[in-house]
Amino acid sequence: MTFKYTWYGHGTHGLETGGYKILVDPFLTGNPAASTTADAVQCDFILVSHGHGDHIADAETVAKRTGALTIANFEIANWLDAKGVKTHGQHIGGGFHHPFGYVKLTQAIHGSGLPDGSYGGMPAGFLLTTKDGLKIYLSCDTGLFAGMSLIGDEGIDLAVLPIGDNFTMGPDDALRAVKLLRPKHVIPTHYDTWGLIAQDGPAWGARVNAETNTKAHVLKPGESFEI
Repeated sequence: MTFKYTWYGHGTHGLETGGYKILVDPFLTGNPAASTTADAVQCDFILVSHGHGDHIADAETVAKRTGALTIANFEIANWLDAKGVKTHGQHIGGGFHHPFGYVKLTQAIHGSGLPDGSYGGMPAGFLLTTKDGLKIYLSCDTGLFAGMSLIGDEGIDLAVLPIGDNFTMGPDDALRAVKLLRPKHVIPTHYDTWGLIAQDGPAWGARVNAETNTKAHVLKPGESFEI
């Protein structure tokens, strides 16, 4: 069975596994790096890591258009549920067997305030175990934390990490994260959307390849990687 990852730009991702399409942190409207639109993207499920507008902006509209179930922390799930979105609430350290695989919410060092000022609970990353046993870790927006070594103990096939700095890990800390996680493959994201988070993705990938046993894959928005 093939797992497919697509970077839609900034912190928005597409996953395909077992015949299901999963959209992560939909921010397409107003995203200068977006490779698709909120009207065109297709999904069966949506994952929302935290409440910031550049990760949740299109969650409601895409969920209502597609009928997708949105998976998020309990506070965000309740917030979206009140807007008429189908949701499944979880929390940090908790996992659930969804039709496409087992999703556990992991720690993330970040904020999570919602666009209207509501409390967005704790930010999260996602550890997905697919039906055929692949381990996919999306750290989403986070700083470096020592617990990444415990996540790495799971045996990660693919890690997706931010490298933009200022709001998340920068290149140096993201390289340290790779060394803690020890994934087979890694993809950098959450950079170059705006000048404030501009980074040299290929240069970072070269450092990963030179200093670790992990294979870096530097994508452009709209490009995909398959396992």
